[in-house]
Amino acid sequence: MRRREFLMMSGGLAGLWARPLRAQAGAPVVGFLNSASPETYAFNAAAFREGLKEAGFVEGQNVRIEYRWANADYQRLPVLAKELVALGVNAIAATGDVASARAAQAATHSIPIVFTIGADPVRFGLVVSMNRPGANVTGISLLSSVLGAKRVELLKRIAPGVTRIALLMNPDNPNAELEQDDAQKGARLLGLESTVYAARNEAEIDAAFAALLQHGDNGFITGTDPILLDRRVQIVALAARHALPGAYFVRQFAASGGLVSYGPSITWMYRQAGSYVGRILKGENPAEMPVLQPTRFELVVNLKTAHTLGLDVPHTILVGADDIIE
Repeated sequence: MRRREFLMMSGGLAGLWARPLRAQAGAPVVGFLNSASPETYAFNAAAFREGLKEAGFVEGQNVRIEYRWANADYQRLPVLAKELVALGVNAIAATGDVASARAAQAATHSIPIVFTIGADPVRFGLVVSMNRPGANVTGISLLSSVLGAKRVELLKRIAPGVTRIALLMNPDNPNAELEQDDAQKGARLLGLESTVYAARNEAEIDAAFAALLQHGDNGFITGTDPILLDRRVQIVALAARHALPGAYFVRQFAASGGLVSYGPSITWMYRQAGSYVGRILKGENPAEMPVLQPTRFELVVNLKTAHTLGLDVPHTILVGADDIIE
C-alpha cells in the first residue's frame, strides 16, 4: 500500500479510536488469527492472554476471544481472516508472521490489527513507518529473520566439524528469501557450503532430512517460521536420530532438545501483542502506536544434547548464555 493511501486511511478512520470499542453483546470480541496449531502454540496463546490481562481484559469475564488456527496451512489464512471480520470483532491479533498479518490487512481496512512478525513490517507494506504506522495496523516485530548468519556462526563455534550446512526454510513464508540470503552469506564467510531445503509441512521436513543426509550436510539451521516452530518436536527428534547439530530461532527448540537457539523471546512478543490489543480496546489509535521491537536476544544452549553429540561447548558461549539446559 502506498504512503498516501495509508495517510488518507488514517485520517478517515481516526474517529474509530476516539473512544473504547465495544461489541454488540457488551464485552469486546478479539479475533486471534494464527498460522500454526492450538496444540503446539498453546504457550503463545497463553502469553497473549497474559498481555490482555495486564491491560485489564480477562477472557470469559470482560472480553471474548475468537480463535482461528490455520494448522500449518498458510493458504487458509485469508478465509479465516474474513471469518473474523464477518463476526464483527473489535480487533484482530494477526499472530503467526507476515502471512497472517497480510491476510488480516487484506480482509479489513477499519478493524484494528496487531501483528506479530519476525520481519520488517515496512518492507512488506504493513505499516508506513515503525514509529507511526499510519493506518489500522500496528504490532510487534522481532526482526529475528536477519539473524541467520549469527545462528550459522554459533553452530560452527559449537560444532567446528560442520562443513556443509542445510537451511530448512518454508518457501511459503514471504520473508524466507531474505533470511536465506543472510544465512548463506554467513556460511560463505565461514567457508561453509550451504543448501536450502523446503520444509513447509511434516512430509517435507521428513524429505528434507533424508535429502540433506544423502547430500552429506552435517549441520543445519531452521528458518524463522511459525510452521517450523509448530513442528519443533519432529525436527528435534530427526536431528537426534541422525546425530545432527542444529541452531534454531527461539528457545522452545532448545527446550525440546535442540542444540542451541538464538533470538528474541517469542512469548514476550505475544504478551506485548495482548497488551497492545487491550490498549486499543480502551481507545488508543493503532495508527499512532509504534511497532515494538525487542531490546535483547536470548542464547539458549542444551548442554545435554551437546554431550550426546560429543561436543564441547566453548566456555565463551556458556558464559554468554541466557539459559543452559542440563
